[in-house]
Amino acid sequence: MHIDPIYVIASALAIAVVLASAATHKLRAPARFRNQLEDYQLLPNALLKPVARMLPLAELGIALALLVPASRPLAALFAATLLALYAAAIGFNLWRGRSDIDCGCSGPDQAQPLRPVLLARNGVLVALALLASVAPQARDLGLFDGFVVIAASATALFIHAAAEGLLANGPRLLKLIGR
Repeated sequence: MHIDPIYVIASALAIAVVLASAATHKLRAPARFRNQLEDYQLLPNALLKPVARMLPLAELGIALALLVPASRPLAALFAATLLALYAAAIGFNLWRGRSDIDCGCSGPDQAQPLRPVLLARNGVLVALALLASVAPQARDLGLFDGFVVIAASATALFIHAAAEGLLANGPRLLKLIGR
């Protein structure tokens, strides 16, 4: 299936920014990230420290590879896999009744508990990553196409940021209105 390159490039750019942002959150507060990994109770203690060090580097590597057309398809599949693994970790803890832990999604400044809506959010991100893995239709891109790619990526990122803000602040908002 061949689709317009604007969709592929915009999806790759949006996923690259999401992964790079996630990596910077983890790199800014490595001890906090290690504690979040520990809270998920999915890894043996011996693996917590190495995984906490390697995961942000993997996210950065995938983000950079998404920006290079030659490596984009494989990087997009790695991104989709990583995002699906994050969803699986969330889903497994929800299934175990452990919704009170911080998902680690929004960085050190916005803790948010695990909720099923995070699975839907990750599903959308996986779909975007898979879209970025598709071989685009071959055509010349013009200046206007570049503008559309940037605008589409920015729009996707604004929607993601708004959703993250709502998800992070949802429990507080419910408390304010008495629910």
